[in-house]
Parts: sequence; C-alpha cells; structure tokens
Amino acid sequence: MIDMNVFRQFQQAIGQLGQLAQPTALSDEERVERAKAVMRRKIDRTLAMDLESCVHCGYCSEACHFYQSTQDPAYTPSRKLDLLRRVHARETAAFAPLRRLVTPDITAEELRQWQELVYDSCTECGRCSMACPMGINIARGVNVMREALSEAGLAPLELMAVAQEQQGRGTVFGVGPAELQRTVGALRAQGIAIPLDEPQADVLLVSTVIDVLLFQDALAATAKVLNHLGLKWTLRSAGFEAANFGLLSGNEALQQEASQRLIEQALAIGARTVILPECGHAYPALRWEGRLPDGRPLPFEVLAISEFLGREIAAGRLQLPAAANGAPAAVTYHDACKLARHGGVIAQPRTALRALGIELREMNPTAELNWCCGGGAGAFLINRAESLRHRAWEIKREQIDTSGADAVVLSCASCRLNFLAGAQADGWNTPILSLVELVARQLPPSPSGVATPD
Repeated sequence: MIDMNVFRQFQQAIGQLGQLAQPTALSDEERVERAKAVMRRKIDRTLAMDLESCVHCGYCSEACHFYQSTQDPAYTPSRKLDLLRRVHARETAAFAPLRRLVTPDITAEELRQWQELVYDSCTECGRCSMACPMGINIARGVNVMREALSEAGLAPLELMAVAQEQQGRGTVFGVGPAELQRTVGALRAQGIAIPLDEPQADVLLVSTVIDVLLFQDALAATAKVLNHLGLKWTLRSAGFEAANFGLLSGNEALQQEASQRLIEQALAIGARTVILPECGHAYPALRWEGRLPDGRPLPFEVLAISEFLGREIAAGRLQLPAAANGAPAAVTYHDACKLARHGGVIAQPRTALRALGIELREMNPTAELNWCCGGGAGAFLINRAESLRHRAWEIKREQIDTSGADAVVLSCASCRLNFLAGAQADGWNTPILSLVELVARQLPPSPSGVATPD
C-alpha cells in the first residue's frame, strides 16, 4: 500500500525540479545548428520515407489523446514532425537545392515552440503510428525531435535536471546505492530474502527510484516471486536504476550510459536474464536499444516483470491457487504503451490475471489500441503540462469506468504515478493495483521465501 504522504512529497519535489536544471548558454544560431546536425544525422532511408509519405489525412489526430481531449489542431501528431520535414526537404531530400528555394529554414523560436509539441503533448505512445494508413512511425520522428531539442539545450527544465543528475552523479531524485541498501534492509526486516551484490547470479533484477521511494511493495513482491521460484538472483548496488532519463529527455549519450551501467552488472555476474521492474520506458531502453559497446546484441535475455510472470505461469513453473486472495472480483488491465504497443507484451499479463482467478473486463479499445494514460515519456514530470496531461487522463478514466471493473491493474510505475495524480485531482476512488503485487499476494507458502541471515 502506497503512503500518500510520501507520494505528495514526491509531487512537491517534482514542482521544484526546474530550479535544479543548469541550462546550456547558447546563441540562437548555435541552437539551430546543433538541432539541425542531429536531424541530418538521424534522417536515414526509413525516416526520409516517413517524412515524405504523409498525405495529411488526419487519421493520426483521431488516435492522439492530446488532440482528442482538446480538439486543438496544434496537437496533430503529423504536425509535430514539420521542422524535421523541412530540414529534410532543404538538406537531405532529392532535389534539396531546388526545394531549399521554397522551403524556409527552421528558427530558434520555432524550436522553442516545438518543445511543447514533442514533450508536453506527446508521450511517444505510438497509437498515431498504428492508425497511420501510410505506416509512418510518427513516434520515432518525435523521438528524433527530442534528441535535436536536447542537443540544442531546449529540453524541458524538469527532464534536464534529472538527466543532469543521472549523468553527473549516477543518482535519480537523490536515490543511489545507499538508498537502495536502506530499502533492502527495511524489506529484509519484514522477512523477505533479497540478495544484494552477489558476485554470481542467473538473474539480475533491476529497480527504479519510484520503487525505492514509493512502491516498495512492488519490489518486495518481485523478490517474493523470484524466491518462490527458487531462482539464483541479485540486485546490484552499482547498477540497479532502470529509469533512463537519457531516453526521456533526448540525451542520447546519457541513454547509452544509463543502459551500459545495467549491462556491465549483468555481464559481471554472468546473468542469463535481466528482469525489469514495472516501468514502461525502461523496456525499450534496454531490450530494444541496449547493445554491447561494440554494437553486438546483448548476450542475455531482457524481460519486463509482467512478461516474466506470464511466461512462468504459462510454462507451469509458477502455479497459483485459483482463488483470489483479497483481490477484487473484476478488474480491467491498463496496457502501458511501451510494453504493449511498442513491445508486444499483451498476452502475458492477461495470463497472470487469469491464473489469479479474477474476472478480466477489457476496456474498449484494449491491448495494443488501449488509450495512453497521458503521463508517459517523462510528461508526468513537466509541471506546465499538468492541465493538458489531466485532460488526456480523463479519456483513460472514462475507459476504466465504462468497463464496469472494480479495480484497474497496471504493470508500469510511471502510469501508476499518473493514475494516482488523476485520482487525487478527481476524487476518483477506483483501486489502482500492481500486477506483480497481486501475484505475490497469492503465492502459496514457500520456504524459499524466508529471509536468511546476511
């Protein structure tokens, strides 16, 4: 159970984030040139095809929670790529010298305007990409725009502050090895065996600042499941933070650096599997974009905890009594965008819910077409976006209410934060539950779950 006082303190800390950022002093000319350099480097054949294929049909607007909640044409997803499209037309497209005569160059003022479009009003959820009849990967283009703005020193101050902290000190919201060790100590005091800094293990479990500070029950639940399965696993103080603010802010160097910390620890202990916590953006950062320093694929498997649970249940290795232990009679499941739409983790969490004996009432639409909660890709941390974010959340709230479920289950802590904020603002009392916590609550007694002396 989350301590709402701690949650409110976390919200207050977010309110102060912008003051901690150290913006880069650049002239407007330098900002434009830096941004354009990133765009030129990122425009490969696939992206160029995407930029030239848009027929301005508007289908992407129907799929965007920010457009649908405001009806503001400024938030049309395809429009968010206009600056990128112009740079391509002027510098990398066929007949660029001729197109340059009729296509204006981008300006620093436009880059500032686009900050709201690619950070505040886009969670890179990918729903627009699925709706596009031309198959344009709009989410990828937005990500390139984030990288361009970050290089130009124009990322939102809140994301900039946390990215600078993670890059400079290796901590996130002040959480580093010492804070992890204190949390592990507190959970061990509850009788939960949590290996820490083991030199060899088959499974590396990583966590996030959110679990260490707020959702410690999710970390405890994951430990109980791994212990119940009898796996040889560990957390590592030198590399446990799965939150990747390089990915969120557009700082590509930090994105690779943050992933590399986890990769190094997995290699050091000889891990065959890395299990990610309930964190949506951690999944693409490590599973799809993580590489060895020489560019080779990772020599270990990367799984989201919801994916792992479903797989173990389907294989018969994790068996649960088919009688819900204090769980609601009927739930609906929120598919986190990066897990479901981007990663295909759809069947596995539903396998876990079925094994719990809980009635699942799907939202409409559901699975890969499920609406985003509005807080992903770092949007939850951008203070000025609060009102816009909440309007997008109202679509999700209506989806849940219409399902008739008694509770909503999630497997992403970022979504959970946004749900809690929305519920707090609206006085919405529907229980917001963690999938791994539900599974752990129903585990049969197991001697392997008993804490052992250090």
